[in-house]
Amino acid sequence: MKAKNLIENQLAEAKELVTSVEAHSTARILYKDCPLCESNNIRKSVIGDCSKQFAYNPIIPTKMQWMDCENCRHQFINGYYTDEVLEVIFSQTHENLVVGHKVEEQRWVSARMIEKLMPFKSCGTWLDVGFGSGSLLFTAQEYGYEPIGVDLRKESVSAIQSLGIQAHCDLVQNIEFEKLISVVSMMDVLEHIPYPKEVLKSLHSKMDEDGCLLISMPNSESWIWKFMTSPKNVNPYFNSIEHYHNFSRTRLVSLLNECGFGIKKYGISERYRSCMEIVAQKN
Repeated sequence: MKAKNLIENQLAEAKELVTSVEAHSTARILYKDCPLCESNNIRKSVIGDCSKQFAYNPIIPTKMQWMDCENCRHQFINGYYTDEVLEVIFSQTHENLVVGHKVEEQRWVSARMIEKLMPFKSCGTWLDVGFGSGSLLFTAQEYGYEPIGVDLRKESVSAIQSLGIQAHCDLVQNIEFEKLISVVSMMDVLEHIPYPKEVLKSLHSKMDEDGCLLISMPNSESWIWKFMTSPKNVNPYFNSIEHYHNFSRTRLVSLLNECGFGIKKYGISERYRSCMEIVAQKN
C-alpha cells in the first residue's frame, strides 16, 4: 500500500511538473529579432527572477532571459506575454495603481511634470496612456487640459469614467479618438509594450501638428542603474514582471526621432529609481 501511494504521489508530481513546463513554454511569444531595429544579431544577456513580484502567478516562468541587440544596443526580454497571461496579470492591481491612491500627495508630483511640458503645449486634449492612479489626468484637468485616459485594467477605466473623465480600456493604437490629441503622456509605460515603435508611430498620427509627448522610464545609462547592476547586483528592473525593455537615454532618443518626435527637454523623473523624463514634440 505504501509503495502504491508513493508511486501515485510521484506520478502526480510528474504530471504537475509537465503541466508547469507546458504553461511556461507558452507564456511568452519569443522575439525572433530585435523589436526596435529588427536585427537578428541578438544575444543572451542577464537573467532575472520575477517570482517575488506582486503580479506573479505560477503560469508565468520565473526566469526572465534578457537579450542584447548588437546592432542598435537595445536590451529587451526574450519574449512578450500571451493574451491569456496578460489577462491574469491585469486581473490584479497594485495599490499604487488604484484610482485615487495618495491623490493629494501625487498632485504635487503631477504638477511638476505638467509644468515641464507647458512651455511647449499649454492647452488642448491630454491623453494619459496607462493612467494608473489617475493623478496626472486629475491634475492636467486642473491646468485646463481636457483629460482622456487609456488603461488595460477594466476596474480602473470604470473608476475614471465614473468621475466623468473619458477613458478607454483598449490598446491605444486601436482607438479612434474624436479629436486630435495635443499631449500624450506615457509615464513608465513604453517599456511594457512589445513593439514600442508601432505605438509611437500610431500616436504620432493621432496628434496635433505641434503635439507633445511626455514620457518617463528607467534609464539604463544612469549611474544609479550601473551601481545597482554591478558590483551590487541588486537591479530590480531585471526582475520586473511586466517589463519588456530596458531603455538607455541614447536608444530612447533615437527611437523617438525615428518616429517623428524631436527632443525638447530631458530631466530626472521623480516616479521610480533611476528614471528619466523626456518632453518631445511632433516634427
